Amino acid sequence: MIDLRRPRQRTLGEGLLEEETADLWEPWMRQADQVLEDEQLVHAVYEALLKRSPKSRTRGRRGVAAEIVMRMLLRKPIRNWSFAELEREVRPNLWYREFTRIGSGKVPDAKTLGRQAQALGPQVVRQMHRRVVELAVENKVVRGRKMRVDTTVVETNIHYPTDSSLLGDGDRVLTRLMMKVTAITGAVGTKLRDSMRSVPRRVAEIARASRAKGEKGKAKLDLLYPKLLQIPGRVMAQARRFSGEISSGVKRSGDVLQQAKLQGLKAQIDDMVETVKNVVHQTKARVFGGDTHVAGKILSIFEPSTEVIRKGKASKPTEFGKVVKVQEAENQIVIDFEVYDQKPSDSDLLIPAIQTHAQRMGRVPDLVAADAGFFSAKNEAEAQKMGMKRVSVPNRSTKSPARRQYQKQRWFKKGQKWRTGSEGRISLLKRRHGLRRSLYKRAGTKRWVGLGVIADNLINIGKAMAQ
Repeated sequence: MIDLRRPRQRTLGEGLLEEETADLWEPWMRQADQVLEDEQLVHAVYEALLKRSPKSRTRGRRGVAAEIVMRMLLRKPIRNWSFAELEREVRPNLWYREFTRIGSGKVPDAKTLGRQAQALGPQVVRQMHRRVVELAVENKVVRGRKMRVDTTVVETNIHYPTDSSLLGDGDRVLTRLMMKVTAITGAVGTKLRDSMRSVPRRVAEIARASRAKGEKGKAKLDLLYPKLLQIPGRVMAQARRFSGEISSGVKRSGDVLQQAKLQGLKAQIDDMVETVKNVVHQTKARVFGGDTHVAGKILSIFEPSTEVIRKGKASKPTEFGKVVKVQEAENQIVIDFEVYDQKPSDSDLLIPAIQTHAQRMGRVPDLVAADAGFFSAKNEAEAQKMGMKRVSVPNRSTKSPARRQYQKQRWFKKGQKWRTGSEGRISLLKRRHGLRRSLYKRAGTKRWVGLGVIADNLINIGKAMAQ
């Protein structure tokens, strides 16, 4: 069995290339390179890659070394590249080849890198992040004396959701699935009725009518929506018949692999029918009942877990995605992050954040800074009970003279001035590392965020160590 933790032994020519590219390295890169040499980081990636198949340890062709996979996947968010850009940039660049430990070997192609990234689940990425934080503590980059925390929104990769566009998406996906079934089974049983032309016309009519303000526009919409809603009903009924005929054997294939594919298409049809059914329900509730707060509201048939989040921004009052907590210590090191499945209240996050800080740093911070969304009298009392010396979390209500005087103290104002750096950190994570919008789906969003945070930590650890 070949151990694929580290790449093969370097050749003499690769050693000469290292000397030629030595002056091209940025100072922080040398320090980050030393951090990535850590055995625990490489081992975590190696174990994740072995779980792709039950016999990955003993069978199959030689894969890519775990250290190369780790360095390539972290090189990607450092520059916010796609996998294709990553392959294209690393292949001709001697310095990138040196950093990723590829040397004179073959650069993994974009498709291979994508499959390897999927093997690193959210738990593995969190394990890697924790180890990077431990290395920052060991190198005395962070001491845990200060803590700041904030939340932001990472958008999911969806278009702006409207009821008509969601109905159009559902019709298109169901029709496409039934076309695939027909291509395998032929014209047996229920025949496919294609509505791919009528639905886009109805959606376009609704979009034009929605631009008209007042009663005239509303009257048009009241006429157009019933016509649109008739089509998904017919398509769902047809899709249910397709699913039933696959189960009963009316639609079948003599080829074993094609039959297995049919069963997979049946499961997709059943799931999509339920999703479109919910979209129809929420559309009727809004259009005919005026209810805009339907429980379990769907914003995308491709990303049903997307939430509506309002953070009070003037430029973007409504965002569609997931809430992410970003928690920092000194030197801009993110010691913890969390992508929440359900949108939490900021005030519920402060005490758990302090507890996480104490666990990772081995001590409670002397100063905790956060914005007013994290304030509650209970939080402040609990933090002080835990041994906090200074809690710089403002209260929106400052009617009390004692509270106004408390928030005018010099240390409190300095804490709030330092807290504003968390907004800059979040902005940089979005601009430089691609956390503005996740191109991965579902659990992949946690991997997307985690790799971006680790990449930013590597840069900041490298800069601190270089100084």
